Formats: sequence, C-alpha cells, structure tokens
Amino acid sequence: MADQTESYKIVSDNRQARFQYEILETYEAGIELKGTEVKSIRAGKVNLRDGFALIRSGEALLLNVQISPHQTTNQVFNHDPRRTRRLLLHKDEIRKLTGKVEQQGLTLVPLKMYLKRGWVKVEIALVRGKKLHDKREDIRKREDQRNMQRALKNR
Repeated sequence: MADQTESYKIVSDNRQARFQYEILETYEAGIELKGTEVKSIRAGKVNLRDGFALIRSGEALLLNVQISPHQTTNQVFNHDPRRTRRLLLHKDEIRKLTGKVEQQGLTLVPLKMYLKRGWVKVEIALVRGKKLHDKREDIRKREDQRNMQRALKNR
C-alpha cells in the first residue's frame, strides 16, 4: 500500500485536562451525533473543558460536553447543547476501560475532538488526578525549559 499519513483537523482541544490530570492511556472513539451537531462541530463551536465519559450498561457515554446550537438552523430542529452522547468503541475496549475505571479509580476525559476523513472523532484519555505539588512541579519544569531556551538563544 502507498504510504499515507493520516490528516485530521482538530476542532477542539482540552488543554486544561493535560494540566489537571496525569494521562495514562488514550483511545480514539467515534461519537453518535445529530446533523445539527455535526454542522456546529465543523464550525468549531465545541467546549470539552467540563466533559467526562462514563461507562454504563456496556456503553461508553460522553457527558457535559457543550456543542452550541447551529446558528442558521430553525430552533425546532436544533439539538440540546449539553445532551449525553454515545461514544463508539469496540466491546473489548469498553470492557478493558470498565475494569480500569472501577478497580483503579481512574477517570475518562475527552482530550480533543477532530475530523478524520469526514468523521468526527474524540480522543478520550484514562487519567488520574494530579495533586497540587505535581502541578507546581510541571510549572517549574516548563519555566526551566523556557529559561534554558532563552539562554541558548541569547548566546
């Protein structure tokens, strides 16, 4: 087969999650959407900041993610901005995630939403909450990196 690189357009990125949580594993999931939601996502009207995922009765659900109503669509046909949406994952992935979430007390958080070959995809991560000292350590590392770059640049 020809060497093809996957190109995708990131619609929304949850940078706050990378700061608040320690990311252990990431998964790519499809998402069950309505037509007006797809239009809004293509327009970039998505907020992942407060979102999280749950696994209930063998289904992965995405909660609290806001997809703003589409502007030019009649309000009768529009969607609820914060409705619960189903994530499309393989059964074995759901089973694996269920075990880790229940036994180890981990959380599922959406990291980014993007368009891949015309399909809307969500990257969800299995995360563990960071303590305050971990966040301070990350900030200190970032500042040290910045200072080293400045020192090299000013030579």
